[in-house]
Amino acid sequence: MKGDGKGGGGVSLNPKPANFLALSVSDQTDGALFWKLTEGKPPMASYKDLLSENQRWKLISYIRTLEKNN
Repeated sequence: MKGDGKGGGGVSLNPKPANFLALSVSDQTDGALFWKLTEGKPPMASYKDLLSENQRWKLISYIRTLEKNN
């Protein structure tokens, strides 16, 4: 997984998945990303009821790992 939103899982999605490597994502604070995961922003759904608070923080850590490995 590269995190660029171009993987096979997103082929049929509309709109396309976000590119986690884009400056528009990487320039955001961890807190801003956490809030967006929690509350959602159309067309992205809220993940507050799908992922625990700990899981959301782990997802942000994973996104940061993708950025470092790019």
